[in-house]
Amino acid sequence: MVYSHLFTPLRLREMELKNRVMMGSMHVGLEGEENGLAKLTAFYTARARHEVGLIVTGGAAVLPEGSGGADFMSIASSEDVDYWKPLTEAVHNAGGKIALQLFHAGRYAYKNLTGLDPVAPSPLQSPINPDLPLELDEKGIERTIQAFADGARRAKQAGFDAVEIMGSEGYLINQFVSPVTNQRSDKWGGSLENRLRFPLAISRRVRSAVGEAYPVIFRMSGLDLIEGSTTEEETIQWAKRLQSEGIDMLNVGIGWHESKVPTISMKVPRNNFIHVAETLKQHVSIPVIASNRINNPEDAEAIIKDQQADMISMARPFLADPELLIKAKERRLEEINTCIACNQACLDHVFEGKSASCLVNPEAGRELTLTLETPEKPKRLLVIGAGPAGLEAARVAALRGHDVTIADTKTEIGGQLNYSKIVPGKSEFHETIRYFHTQLKKLGVKMALGEKIHPEHELVINSEEVIVANGIVPRKPEIPGVELPHVYSYRDVFEGRCKPGNQIVIIGGGGIACDLALFLKGQKDYDITLLQRSEKFARGIGKTTRWATLMEVKKQNVQMVGGISYQEITNEGVACLSDGKETILPADTVILASGQLPNPELYERIKTTGKPAHVIGGASDALGLDAKKAILAGTTLGRAL
Repeated sequence: MVYSHLFTPLRLREMELKNRVMMGSMHVGLEGEENGLAKLTAFYTARARHEVGLIVTGGAAVLPEGSGGADFMSIASSEDVDYWKPLTEAVHNAGGKIALQLFHAGRYAYKNLTGLDPVAPSPLQSPINPDLPLELDEKGIERTIQAFADGARRAKQAGFDAVEIMGSEGYLINQFVSPVTNQRSDKWGGSLENRLRFPLAISRRVRSAVGEAYPVIFRMSGLDLIEGSTTEEETIQWAKRLQSEGIDMLNVGIGWHESKVPTISMKVPRNNFIHVAETLKQHVSIPVIASNRINNPEDAEAIIKDQQADMISMARPFLADPELLIKAKERRLEEINTCIACNQACLDHVFEGKSASCLVNPEAGRELTLTLETPEKPKRLLVIGAGPAGLEAARVAALRGHDVTIADTKTEIGGQLNYSKIVPGKSEFHETIRYFHTQLKKLGVKMALGEKIHPEHELVINSEEVIVANGIVPRKPEIPGVELPHVYSYRDVFEGRCKPGNQIVIIGGGGIACDLALFLKGQKDYDITLLQRSEKFARGIGKTTRWATLMEVKKQNVQMVGGISYQEITNEGVACLSDGKETILPADTVILASGQLPNPELYERIKTTGKPAHVIGGASDALGLDAKKAILAGTTLGRAL
């Protein structure tokens, strides 16, 4: 495909963007780490040198009480000007342009992180925050408006090419616009005219602070996904009024953080919210940016070509692959490491107070530590196991110049990713497997699939070092009757060796058990019960997606029974104790999905031969193992050899 629309320049006042793709704002948390500025600079410059039209930073607090915490950017004082100059200079030297996002969290700010009481238009507590906010008085409102203007002026002085005013996702400005969070009776609340007064005053003041030549972008909420919130007609009026106040481009955000509708996980279909930006574009003449679940250049090109939007915001896709646009421009689409919207290393990390990275690209956020060095002497390496850990170890080792062979008993690569890719809502894992296959082929990695490797195998003998990444062993719980013929492992189901009956009991309630239930429900309306000792289901799934998984499992009428102790598996079902009472859950099929154990046997056998060997992934440590941990282990070892 020729991306003639995607690579068309766009001019905003005196700034010309080389194409129609923005790297949208993401909080990555590097700011709060030791040597944080250098790490953040390396992160942004790695993207700037690869054709990104415009980078927008994570939110920079305009006031201390509006910050997300110590690991968030700040533009609240004059000292911030000089602090950020090395960042903007580095991005410009890399050929990029960068905008600062002006941010105030409002009632989403945590007092234990800022040391200050959060503020809001009305003293209404958010369901995702333990702190009751203080209601802003007239003086506080004026102070906040001026803080946005002062922040914009400082951003310009620091060398940023533009500013983006954060007015979506349920943060302070959005809270003023929504009747759900703005219940004031003065001139700042009530009618739409009054509720818009705050964002319009900020826009006017920011424009005055930066002058006529400087671009100002406004990220507005196109769809709150909160019951009783801003209507579509009100949102259209908001967009029109922002245009009249001199805003140069509208970035359309979707959903609030407290919304119960998924907006950016892989369960959300690609391009699901494009219609929101398209509707607003019909009512304004300034450029409109579309966002959310746009993760490949073909879709981005089509959206621009069909005039659904003027620009595309991709945030996490640039975590997954900083070279995304270069690869598109050079028609190397199969080489793109596609964002799979798993949230596991980006959003989940942020909510855990960690720096953001990427499951499929652990180098993201670690640009200064995960470097690639050419080995003094290339080695013949054998990687046993073509799951995520082995694939990444093979890719990185080959990229550095080693002669690599990868072997697996299966006839296809991917390991347990092949289970995930067939679960409804998880088909994006196909992309990760495709990426690895393409990269290994390009790097000349030899494949020995369908091979059972043992210490005396010629591949082991002919290698100089061996990496054992042959995965886990499913845990078989010690329950009487577990050997009965109608009892299967989750692997038997995913690999098609089990033809279940209509009544299924799954022993286990973690992520694999939930995936298994959804996979089975996608085939047939089975009667399924998840059974476990713990009361908490879907443990091990990250905070940002666990609730959506549980919601989907419940929607599929899967029963979840926790807090039990197992007695016996019989031909009739599973006998257990619940609240001290014995009960039998009827089942003609019982499936074990109750954890996994390490599988180090082959590694130990190879070690006894004297051959230098390394073990990673599930073969080493199965506790809490997922693709994120496995790929990180693979990339670390691949760099160390």
